[in-house]
Amino acid sequence: MGTAFALPLLGVAFAVAAPRMLCRARWQDREPVVALWIWQCVVAAVLLCFGLSLLVTAAALCAPLRADLFLLAPRGVQQAYGLATGGAWRGVFAAVLLTGAVHLVLHLAREAHLARISRRRRYRELRAAAPALPRDPCLDTPRRLGRRAEHVLVMENPRPQAWSLPVPRHPLQLVVSTGAMRRLSTEQLDAVLAHERAHARARHHLLLQSAGALTTAFPSSALFAAYADRSARLVELAADDAAAHRHGQLATALALIDLNDSRVGLARVPLPAGWSPGTPPPPPVEQITERVDRLLTGPPRLRPLQRLNLTAAGLAIILVPVLVALAPGLGALFTTPW
Repeated sequence: MGTAFALPLLGVAFAVAAPRMLCRARWQDREPVVALWIWQCVVAAVLLCFGLSLLVTAAALCAPLRADLFLLAPRGVQQAYGLATGGAWRGVFAAVLLTGAVHLVLHLAREAHLARISRRRRYRELRAAAPALPRDPCLDTPRRLGRRAEHVLVMENPRPQAWSLPVPRHPLQLVVSTGAMRRLSTEQLDAVLAHERAHARARHHLLLQSAGALTTAFPSSALFAAYADRSARLVELAADDAAAHRHGQLATALALIDLNDSRVGLARVPLPAGWSPGTPPPPPVEQITERVDRLLTGPPRLRPLQRLNLTAAGLAIILVPVLVALAPGLGALFTTPW
């Protein structure tokens, strides 16, 4: 049972050390996609530690599960895990781990349910406020986005706004206000739409939902709180990079300014404060200025070898709990004859 007790300790060590190290890393703004990968690998490693610990503990308590896990392994492999030790503490430990797992699953289900309700409500509001025009090749005919169709809808609103609304079993809704169409140039408008398409293509809304569910399930965890906070910023930087790659950094930065200048004190004319139906909350003002500065004067991307090393480091983080869980069995496998 030593492995079952060691894995949660390893998970706690990851949860304590990882946010301190990653929050000090200055390269994340240069490579937001790689940074998201590292954060997800750390979170997955922590959850994997507790999940594997629950599996080993359950195998110690449940004979059929134990027989299935060690069906093809030599007898010495099963004995190496010491599943018979631990006494009554095995049941208490398994109950604690199982309670935490059920707690997390319920919060994930709750977050998914609330997000589905919110998307459907926003979709109904959006379709009521901006129905698709019949026979309009730009607005009514779905356009393919990879394997998914999209609708570009124009909403009557003098305030410059643009956002996307992914709805299951419906085309992606790309919404642009008339104020944005008047203010943005063609290149800037294309950059805004490319930004929103990047969000939809990478399923950033699902990533943020899962991060929010982890934070609400375990609010005292510094790792999950930092993961939710950093993910909200990194997904925007990643979408900015996708738009800048296709339409240029200057066009993307100017589009950000023109869409948010009334909030950062750069408005050329007063704009009404009305908020369109179905519009998501705007990003923080500080984030807008940082994103513009990054696009115009930010440092260059990391070299390909550096990106490869960071990607491999993330994969190694996930493998650590797996290797710890397999270590007793591998040690016995090389010393026990079949």
